[in-house]
This record gives sequence, C-alpha cells and structure tokens, in this order.
Amino acid sequence: MFSQTTEYALRAMSWLALSPEVLVPTAMLAEKTKVPPHYLAKVLQQLSSAKLITGRRGVRGGYKLARPASNISLLEVVRAVADVERITSCPLGLDNHGPNLCPLHRRIDLAAKTIIDLYGSTTLAQLVSDPNQSKPLCDSDMTAQLTVRGAAMR
Repeated sequence: MFSQTTEYALRAMSWLALSPEVLVPTAMLAEKTKVPPHYLAKVLQQLSSAKLITGRRGVRGGYKLARPASNISLLEVVRAVADVERITSCPLGLDNHGPNLCPLHRRIDLAAKTIIDLYGSTTLAQLVSDPNQSKPLCDSDMTAQLTVRGAAMR
C-alpha cells in the first residue's frame, strides 16, 4: 500500500526515535535501516524539509529528530514523502455521482481514512516503546537495543 520511499522514511524516523539526543550519521542510519545510502539521503532531505529532522554536515554530522518522538505522528512522516488524503469528490470528475462516491472510490476513501486515523493517532514514541508489541525494523540489533533500553526504563 505504501511506496518504498514511505517505508524508508518510517524506518529512518523509527531509528532516530531510538536515539533522540544523538546525531546519527547517514551511513550508520542507512546500515541500520537497510536503506541504500543515496536513496536515504533523498528521503532525509524530504524529512528535513518537513521539519521532522535536523541535520549537521561534516565529520561529526548526522541527523536527529527535530522534536520529541512523542510529538511526531506516523502520519506526519508519511505526509512528508507521500500524499495521503481523503477522497471528497469523484477523482474522474464525473458529475453523475452526485454527492456520493462510486463503490470503488468509497472503498479507496475508507482505506485513506483508516490510514489517516491510525497513523495520525500513533506517535514515533509509541511505535518504538510499546513493550507489548514487536519492535519496529525487523533487525536483531535493533531488537536487542530496544530490549536493553526497555529494561533500563523499567
């Protein structure tokens, strides 16, 4: 349902949420999120333009979240790189629909509404800290890091 770019943005933001006060170098972020470095650089530019991350160039440079993970919704991340909007009128411009959408566009609108509601009500902090859920990014290093961090928080 989501583009590869959206997936990569969500991966990068999830990883940055794990180290909120640390500048994470692009190369490390690419390695940890398994995103090609050149593609990640483009995604990071979009996230920076959306003011979700801040960066610093140079030897000790990298990226970090622009604000706390608890103040960044997954919907903001998705919208930084893709369009997710409700359908309010016939996308084909047909007048014979009247105020109602056809069955196909009604279903597409319902899917968009579901994503907007779910992702709009979920923060990065919730994604990376919920002890009852599997960890984001299917990676043994991340799972180990989160397990250690979760134990330290208890």
